[in-house]
Amino acid sequence: MLEWPSQRIIVTGGAGFLGRSIVRALSERGVPDAHVFIPRSRDFDLTHPALAVRMFRAAADALGGPPTRVIHAAGFVGGLGANRAFPARFFADNLLMAINLLDAARREGLLDRGPGSLHFTQVSTMCAYGADAPLPYREDDLFKGLPDADIASYGVAKLAILQGLLAFAKQHALRGAYVIPVNLFGPGDNIADEKNSHVAGALMRRFVEAADAAAPEVVCWGTGAPTRDFIFVDDAAEGVVRAGEVVDDFTPINIASGAETSIKSLAETIARLAGYRGRIVWDAGKGDGVSRRCLDITRAQTLLRWSPRTSLEDGLSRTIAWYRESRR
Repeated sequence: MLEWPSQRIIVTGGAGFLGRSIVRALSERGVPDAHVFIPRSRDFDLTHPALAVRMFRAAADALGGPPTRVIHAAGFVGGLGANRAFPARFFADNLLMAINLLDAARREGLLDRGPGSLHFTQVSTMCAYGADAPLPYREDDLFKGLPDADIASYGVAKLAILQGLLAFAKQHALRGAYVIPVNLFGPGDNIADEKNSHVAGALMRRFVEAADAAAPEVVCWGTGAPTRDFIFVDDAAEGVVRAGEVVDDFTPINIASGAETSIKSLAETIARLAGYRGRIVWDAGKGDGVSRRCLDITRAQTLLRWSPRTSLEDGLSRTIAWYRESRR
């Protein structure tokens, strides 16, 4: 069993939505705060190679020695609208950050050590699956077809990162895990920023504000017919950290609920929990994106002995309560 308290860990994106939950999960395993380094983008823009090297050196100084683990949860992320508006950034920023981290680790002498080489956990995305992949998505179907056009830049970048990790493992003895979370929701989400928020968070903002204002209707994008797989952020973080405990060879692992929920059902559930009594209007002109998404979690259940603990309704209720409190 991995002795987490003795590890020196970099958590990129550690101040973000999923990253904060990952840091909490590490703390629950006894990792001291002094053993976790959270680089901030204002100090270390990881899309620049020199700053990635500088980040590793700053981490070594702060941690009292070279880092033994990286959990790479940072990225340029957003919803369907953001993917359509910024495809170049979704491709370049996400790919560059990972490449620069790997090359900086090599330059700093953290690789080529056999079993003692750096352990690197990469947080990926379900957007990496091909548009025509059979449901539920299984890890063995990665690289079989291109992702949907609207999210292809993001998905292909994450696939390229997996190939890069495998290459560094073969040539430089890099160890690590590759985890594929689905749509996240939970307290701490960037709900106020509709352009970059997750779908559940964006719907919460609309329905909570509409309920409080007694608005007669709420307009939602698309038809509501597409299905998605949703997971509470703390459950996802536990899956990420658990993968870092038991996986060394970058075997891809889905971190999901394993259940399909339509956007319409999600909206109706959020409206009910938020106390909204008006009409829900669907703007089909905005488009739906991929029609169905659901991930198979058999590998996570068997290899990690992990399953999500929080039901969709309980997680949504807790998140709505948090959002209302944060607006006061």
